[in-house]
Amino acid sequence: MAKLLELKTFSSESGSLTVFENTIPGTIQRAFYIYGAEHATRAGHRHRKAWNALMCLAGSCRVYSNDGVREQTFVLDNPSTCLVLEPKDWHIMDSFTENAILLVLSNERYDKADYIYEPYPNSQLATSL
Repeated sequence: MAKLLELKTFSSESGSLTVFENTIPGTIQRAFYIYGAEHATRAGHRHRKAWNALMCLAGSCRVYSNDGVREQTFVLDNPSTCLVLEPKDWHIMDSFTENAILLVLSNERYDKADYIYEPYPNSQLATSL
């Protein structure tokens, strides 16, 4: 299941430094960020292999996750928190604030065949579609 982590952060009068390490298995193979998505819903999939780590560097957004057993909703609004999504975690992101910047790090490169778009049949989202 998805889990929210507090990343190691060092703060002083000269600012803060947050460290991302030993958070998802393997090596980071892909990084991308989402911005300008105020009224959009993003994602709507899970993966066969890829683990993802989501950090909202500015502003905030909401992430819904369903692993086929449990559903959870997270609000990302602090750059020192990280949401780790396992491949089985079907997810969507929405409720982006105007200034939101969502950084996503993945241990796999983009591969169209890695994406599974159908939500789990027991999800609240699936029953509302």
